[in-house]
Amino acid sequence: MQIKVNNATLELVQGDITQQGTDAIVNAANPTLLGGGGVDGAIHRGAGPDLLAECRTLGGCETGDAKISNGYNLKAKHVIHTVGPVYRRDGKQAPELLASAYRRSLEVASENGLKSVAFPSISTGAYGYPLTEAAPIALKTVADFFKAHPDIELVRFVLFDGKTLAAYEEALKRLPSD
Repeated sequence: MQIKVNNATLELVQGDITQQGTDAIVNAANPTLLGGGGVDGAIHRGAGPDLLAECRTLGGCETGDAKISNGYNLKAKHVIHTVGPVYRRDGKQAPELLASAYRRSLEVASENGLKSVAFPSISTGAYGYPLTEAAPIALKTVADFFKAHPDIELVRFVLFDGKTLAAYEEALKRLPSD
């Protein structure tokens, strides 16, 4: 499923983010940037040990921020590491922190001349963000970014399973078209 926003494409697919050939893939990282489970672990395994070595030099990452590294053994040339909110811990700040994680990832991509980015569903795994709340925030943040930044041409949400894909498809149908 996909839509156009200005000259950019926002698309939803089910699959493995580590197999994407976009300019960058986004890692749903923890604040240390030193690997973990889920998407984070899969990206670190796919990229190889050089990614961990580079991440050690980045000094961690605050919730809602993003940092870039090389992609090493991945198809993507770069990995943008972002830290989403922990739903129960971050409470009322969670929606803005989640939007910030997506926005800052796209800003980092733009600052580095990247045209295509693949995202996972940030914070909806171990960090406990409900899919039905997270998906609309993610999609609206990306669509709003496209309106002000014509340099990004493609954002692909690579969603791990059918349940996640269905939640994003439903949110995309309800996305306001300004």
